[in-house]
Amino acid sequence: MFNIILFNPEIPPNTGNILRLAANTNSTLHLIKPLGFDMNNNSLKRAGMDYKKDADFFIHDDLDSCLDIIKINEIYALTKFANKSYSNTKFKKNDCFLFGSETSGLPDFVLKKIKKENKLRIPMVKGSRSLNLSNSVAIVIYEALRQNSFQDLL
Repeated sequence: MFNIILFNPEIPPNTGNILRLAANTNSTLHLIKPLGFDMNNNSLKRAGMDYKKDADFFIHDDLDSCLDIIKINEIYALTKFANKSYSNTKFKKNDCFLFGSETSGLPDFVLKKIKKENKLRIPMVKGSRSLNLSNSVAIVIYEALRQNSFQDLL
């Protein structure tokens, strides 16, 4: 129903948790190289449990090749530098959510590809550096699912 793109993820358990989330929400996960780990990493496997076989996920050499092959309605970039909250956006089937790496977020050259109104943030207290990547993905995906009446989920 939704696409999740992780741009250069670095921490295996985060990606494992997001893989598990994707499997349980009928979302598709796209990983953009370089990855900061091997897909056979034990902590990735532990976090993802046995959901790897049930998840739709793909590994792409770069963001452009990813965007060329997936059917998307809108692409949203999640960044703490955005002015608009994710909760002030109406999400539709086939929307895509782009998240940056755990240590550096989305680089400027990626953010420049996204329309200003599609750059979203998750509200945090002033002075906070960031939320955990897998928590951030879960927050946004479940809001998108809620807005779409949890279509295709029990």
